[in-house]
Amino acid sequence: MKVYFWGTRGSLPASVTAEEVRTKILRALKESGDRTFQTDEEIIEFMDGHLPFSIRGSYGSNTSCVEIIGGEEYILCDAGTGLRDFGNHASKSSNKDKPDQKNIFNIFISHLHWDHIQGFPFFTPAYIEGNSVNIYGCHGELEQAFINQQNYPYFPVPLKYMKADIRFITLESGKEYEIAGFKVKVMKQNHPGDSYGYRFEKDRKSIVYSTDCEHKGEVDNEDYVFLDFFRDADLLIFDAQYELQEAILAKENWGHSSNVIAVELSVKANVKRLCIFHNEPTFEDEKLDQFLENTRRYLAIHAEESHPLKIDLTYDGLQIEL
Repeated sequence: MKVYFWGTRGSLPASVTAEEVRTKILRALKESGDRTFQTDEEIIEFMDGHLPFSIRGSYGSNTSCVEIIGGEEYILCDAGTGLRDFGNHASKSSNKDKPDQKNIFNIFISHLHWDHIQGFPFFTPAYIEGNSVNIYGCHGELEQAFINQQNYPYFPVPLKYMKADIRFITLESGKEYEIAGFKVKVMKQNHPGDSYGYRFEKDRKSIVYSTDCEHKGEVDNEDYVFLDFFRDADLLIFDAQYELQEAILAKENWGHSSNVIAVELSVKANVKRLCIFHNEPTFEDEKLDQFLENTRRYLAIHAEESHPLKIDLTYDGLQIEL
């Protein structure tokens, strides 16, 4: 089972400017010092071995979209702008490998804020006759929200013009479902307008997708409901958009959590791997590098240096195999 991150930013897409690219190039050249490179392989070895991620790469610009690979059909969490890139990739793969095969896409929507559905009008497979798109969510207005964002005057192509078989399926919090080869559990979360987390289980592996959830003082309780939802997860994808001070002061009740809470809940729930998600769009790559370092340092302080929890900060293009 694999997880591929197509979009990892929160709130709105985050562009990479020409000035930021120039700064990366300048820093890379300064880091190279008096080294000389004879081959591309030597350059790649230097990049991967000596440059921090904020110089050699980027955390990306797309809003939420995560693919879970290993089921009977396509499984996706949320339909942010990352869905466009996924759709283009899926269409090219299908055309090359099995041109006549029609595909089934299952999209689980955490909530209806625009950054989590704005990629759907640009989802190429939804325009292809014969494809099936199943959109799952817990909001009563799920279908209407997708219709509205493509209606005049917001978008030129109405949802009804998409040729795929598009179905909206309402789930209930607290219930468990069998979908596309996965056992799926649903949990209501604390977010303006409500959001919902999903736990996917298959072949004795578990992935929890829990974005846009604000955890408060109740996290200290041993019977906090999310501890069971996260328990022993092989991978927890967790909304830690804010630093602690920002989460409890300036942006309290905005519906997001901090890296500190992410670590504490992961340790309590015996999570194996934590992926920080829904990254702050105003943070440049260098600041996100520091955010990750601070989070790992807090784990060493909160638990112990040898604690087995692995922590990543997600980026567009990150792939994790369980």
